[in-house]
Amino acid sequence: MLSFTGIKKAYRLGARAAIVLIPSAFIAKEEMMRRFTVCFVVGLLLFAGSVFAQGGGTPAKAKATAPEIPFDSVPNFFKLPAGLYMGEGVGVATNSKGHVFVYTRSGETRLFEFDQNGAFVKEFGAGSYGVSFAHAVRVDKDDNVWAVDEGSNMIMKFNPEGKILMVLGKRPEPLEQLSLTPGGGQYSGANKPYSFHRQTDVAWDPQQNVFVSDGYGDSRVVKYDKNGRFIKAVGTRGDGPLQFSTPHAIAVDAKGMVYVADRGNSRIVVLDNDLNQKAVYDHVGAPWAVCISNTPHQYLYSSNSFPTGNNFDQAPTTGEVYKMELDGTVLGRFGKAGHGFKEFSSIHQMDCRNPDELYVAEITAYRVQKILLRPQSTRSSGGK
Repeated sequence: MLSFTGIKKAYRLGARAAIVLIPSAFIAKEEMMRRFTVCFVVGLLLFAGSVFAQGGGTPAKAKATAPEIPFDSVPNFFKLPAGLYMGEGVGVATNSKGHVFVYTRSGETRLFEFDQNGAFVKEFGAGSYGVSFAHAVRVDKDDNVWAVDEGSNMIMKFNPEGKILMVLGKRPEPLEQLSLTPGGGQYSGANKPYSFHRQTDVAWDPQQNVFVSDGYGDSRVVKYDKNGRFIKAVGTRGDGPLQFSTPHAIAVDAKGMVYVADRGNSRIVVLDNDLNQKAVYDHVGAPWAVCISNTPHQYLYSSNSFPTGNNFDQAPTTGEVYKMELDGTVLGRFGKAGHGFKEFSSIHQMDCRNPDELYVAEITAYRVQKILLRPQSTRSSGGK
């Protein structure tokens, strides 16, 4: 009988990873196992495409009438140290000083800080048990940095110096991880108070309560108090009231209203602070990313992102970002799908602290762009 050594071999296809346990007797046959593992990962990726809906494909209802907002992209804004490169642009956020935080997947998941001029400052969480497969990064009102990691099922709160202050969620044990491999896995619907199933984003209300969109393996929104104590969770999988299909991002406004990017259902679901459904915005395509400006008059932005499968038949109907009032009224749109400069290739997260200065993380272009809007006299498109 073979005894497992517990040696983990991680093989990567692009930036996706699978972890397998290999018997000690098989290590000499590493090449055979490598080929098997690559086939296994390909199967998971193909399976995942049908399970976790990306939405989109049809034109957003607001696209035809929304005025275009002129914009510029700042070339070569981020300066990484020699030998260090940007992987998949998965998460981006800013703090009160204008510093930019980028959560990226490459050979490994890494969280970088840049100053307001794009110069590299430092890395957060290097070697941390909670860093596995990045999904989003946010910064709260006290400039604490929150890393949402779907691979470890954990959310880590760092202070501005990089010290971990709090952790939500629990990393699965190695054998459990096999069925939860990023890019694969299955729907759980477990709805447990203190564990996640590939959660996607985090946000806060003015009282510092914490809201989590969870995510791929669950279809719910979870509310905690500022100390991480569970308050409430709502949501099941579906397309009805208080149902979600891949809640992919989340934002909270100054009044405590919660905006959920229900990507698979191509809609934004608006909840009150007690997680009761109040409105649905289904006119801006499939929202991969949402953010709300940190200004007295707040604006809501939503990205109808070009899907990650490089399905260029969908390029004419995806790729644009919408600027809205909080009631869903569209004020304008900007951008289009593509891999070129001033084009957007699968925007995965946005930061819009300043409503005319946005950062967009693009998963299939391996980059983050700094976007400067040049809005003219803003007019409503006349509907939601």
